[in-house]
Amino acid sequence: MVTHYYTASSLDGFLTTTDHSLDWLMKQSIDENGPMNYAGFIAGIGAVAMGASTYEWILAHSDGPWPYTQPVWVFTHRELPVAEGADVRFAQGDVRPIHAAMTAAAGDGDLWVVGGGDLAGQFADAGLLHEVWVQYAPVTLGAGAPLLPRTLDLELVEAARNGAFLCGRYRVLHS
Repeated sequence: MVTHYYTASSLDGFLTTTDHSLDWLMKQSIDENGPMNYAGFIAGIGAVAMGASTYEWILAHSDGPWPYTQPVWVFTHRELPVAEGADVRFAQGDVRPIHAAMTAAAGDGDLWVVGGGDLAGQFADAGLLHEVWVQYAPVTLGAGAPLLPRTLDLELVEAARNGAFLCGRYRVLHS
């Protein structure tokens, strides 16, 4: 069981602009069947964790049905609606018991921390984050939500180009 943080980032290390926009990301060229592609990644995922901002963004920008077949834990301190047809579980506090529940629900699949660099950082702080996958877009934002607002030691285990993106997969080195 591996816990991954799989995300896209601007070249200067931001996930979104200061007003939480992803417009910069959606206009980038990517080969859906290329290296480190989303479809290949998500096929191995058995459970998902995300923050409230990511969840709300998906609800606001989804054109179709809920995009995940896996159970999803949403970390929030607020009451949020449940997406139609979604297996969503709301959580807060320490990530360790949630990670255990996710592991039990994931079966043979891995775990994915979506969006939210701070949430991924909480998993890392608890020693539960194993890999960081970043698709770097050829754009700088200057400010916004940081990729990972923590100090982590990482080891590059794979690198590739996919369309406009420089893709890297890193192993988290635990001390």
